[in-house]
Amino acid sequence: MKRISIFVTFVLILALTGCQSTKFVPDNEYLLDKVSLKTDTKEVSREELSGYLRQTPNASTFGLFRINLGIYNLSGRDSAGWFNRVLRNMGSPPVIYDPALASISRQQLQLAMQNKGFFNAKVSDTTVYKDKKAKVTYAVRANTPYRLRNYKTVFENEQLAAIAADTARSYIRPNMLFDVDILENERDRIATRFRQTGHYYFTKEALSYIADSTLNSHSVDLAIGLNEEIQKLPETYRNALFRRFTIGNVFFHVNRDFLSANTDSVKAEQNDTVRRGNYFLINNSNKEFIRFNTLILNTSIVPGRFYNDFSVERTYAALNGIPAIKYIDMNFSLAGDSMLNCDIYLSPAREVNFSFETEATYTEGYWGAGGIINTQHKNLFSGAETLTLRGRIAVEKQGKVWAQEYGVQAGLQFPNFLMPFVSYDTKRRIRAKTEFSANMNYQFRPQEYTMTSIGAGLKYLWNWRQSRSTLDLIDLSFVYFPNISQIFFSNYLATGIYNQYNYKDHLIMRLAYSNSYSGFAPSRPLRNFISYNWNIETAGNVLYGISKMFGTKQEDNTSYKVFNIRFAQYIKAYMSVSYNQILDADNRIVYRAALGVAVPYGNADIIPYERRFFSGGANSVRGWSENTLGPGSYQRVTAQGRHDFNQSGDIKLDLNMEVRSKMFWLLEGALFIDAGNIWTVKDYQQQEGGVFDFRKFYRQIASAYGAGLRADFSYFLLRVDLGIKLYDPARDRRSAWRTKPSLKSDMALHLAIGYPF
Repeated sequence: MKRISIFVTFVLILALTGCQSTKFVPDNEYLLDKVSLKTDTKEVSREELSGYLRQTPNASTFGLFRINLGIYNLSGRDSAGWFNRVLRNMGSPPVIYDPALASISRQQLQLAMQNKGFFNAKVSDTTVYKDKKAKVTYAVRANTPYRLRNYKTVFENEQLAAIAADTARSYIRPNMLFDVDILENERDRIATRFRQTGHYYFTKEALSYIADSTLNSHSVDLAIGLNEEIQKLPETYRNALFRRFTIGNVFFHVNRDFLSANTDSVKAEQNDTVRRGNYFLINNSNKEFIRFNTLILNTSIVPGRFYNDFSVERTYAALNGIPAIKYIDMNFSLAGDSMLNCDIYLSPAREVNFSFETEATYTEGYWGAGGIINTQHKNLFSGAETLTLRGRIAVEKQGKVWAQEYGVQAGLQFPNFLMPFVSYDTKRRIRAKTEFSANMNYQFRPQEYTMTSIGAGLKYLWNWRQSRSTLDLIDLSFVYFPNISQIFFSNYLATGIYNQYNYKDHLIMRLAYSNSYSGFAPSRPLRNFISYNWNIETAGNVLYGISKMFGTKQEDNTSYKVFNIRFAQYIKAYMSVSYNQILDADNRIVYRAALGVAVPYGNADIIPYERRFFSGGANSVRGWSENTLGPGSYQRVTAQGRHDFNQSGDIKLDLNMEVRSKMFWLLEGALFIDAGNIWTVKDYQQQEGGVFDFRKFYRQIASAYGAGLRADFSYFLLRVDLGIKLYDPARDRRSAWRTKPSLKSDMALHLAIGYPF
């Protein structure tokens, strides 16, 4: 409660400073206090029109507090004092109302409406002055819009005509608003697809529209064709627009400063040059920093094929994704009437990096410390192979004994698709990275157990435009418990506080695919967007099939074993979708829904502990600490006040809404509501109320609310969230709604890196 009191006091102080919001407003000037935008049509949203306003008030947090302005107003009038400079740098000066900018905003709004087809729209503005504050209202009267009646394409070039007439891909639709933005998108589409067929010199400026509107009909007949100015140009220039260019030679210039590189191709006989077909590797030093074949595999610009903008973009993305390359530049030059040469300039990055981390831990009353060392080599075999090594040592004082943990991880990533019996062209087309990994972990906890885990894997990673995919072709995990103390077994395993299965030797051999997508467009940062990620995995099928094929004997006629270890068999799927509603540059609302389901079958009765779902924590229902919610209405606390560490499930549901608002300096505030839980698909021992049941699961959905602070340091975001339970399904009906939350049992404080979703 003390933290809450401090937070409330802080907010009240800032709110009171709002009374002095005009402190630094000069005489005869006005603070821009409020801007309202009213429109009588729903076909153009206020959110879209607000982007045309040239002056808006100081940003407000959650639409209530102008903390930036409040911080600035806390400073004294002496701008030379260091404390005053700090406050002013953290805050924002008052926005002074400017009638000229209001006039420009009105004109821009009217132009925006006209661009949407509302040619007769009228925009007016009204300003009210009071107490050195100005409130501006813009009123948009749309009137009847103009709509598209007929549309035709007029081109002599058959290929260009076919692209323009492609109604399946066209942005133009019958009876649509005469929207200039959509018309511009259509010009971009036609020009881009035409350039992808080899027309290097063709641009959208070569296209123009002819519009004809009948008097008082509010309908427009539209035609697209070549720009009249283009048609007046000499024939040689017009021929160049419609000439298809093929790629002649591709020159890779390595170990060269691309900022000062000449755009002309360097002749092979003047440099240390290696040739492979029509690819040339030109090395300007005695050291080869990257293999020729690696560059070719990551280049979509192919000699003998037509020029293609998309191939250029893919090449930039692939080469920029190689850690061994620091800088890249690309130029094209004429090599004949219908041929282009491509020059690609590459500079190497630093090959080896080291880092060291320390950590402090606190687990169940025991303090510990650890150290982590990381190293990365970005070009191990001169083919842009990335080797990553990580070592960890940790100790923990448990009474008179020391618990110890040692871990090693290794990863080797290749910048191409390593798969036998796959053609060279297919590898270039897929453009996937291949990663091998291995890890080993040893835990020695004298009062509890000794555990060794070993893992290995092979995965492929690739990007396609705004989505990322990962295929875990093989992911092998082996966990071995050579020793479990009798006291630990009696107190925790036999009593059911810990699930006994989690402390038995087990083997997981899984296959998995995951995909993520973000609709965020850097060119339009204030546009709403959707993001999602999903994955599906299965384990044990190959081992089960082999056991069946060779007639392996089952133990107790229930399960097969490999090296005397029962292997897991299950299927698991998960999907999370989030929607970002951008209110303005400083405020947004983010909605998230996530659902996961895992089912054991065949050789297994339960999902391995590390592959199950958990609820609560910084990225789930934040009124609960990590892994302390569910399954269902189940919860048990021991006499010592410890939660049941067996709170895991096979089904997971998360529903979240979070309001994010900039405050001042690096700080951002958040208000959130979370709901969700986990459930099991079977009635596992000693988890009463944990099984998913369609008739009552909705009554077991927990909910929480809270507030958070975030510090955005650009390269990472530090987050603190305080979650408070609203509805606790583990309690009886009379006390489930936490109208008077307890500081000890109904609140959870979370410290995390990055947004929760």
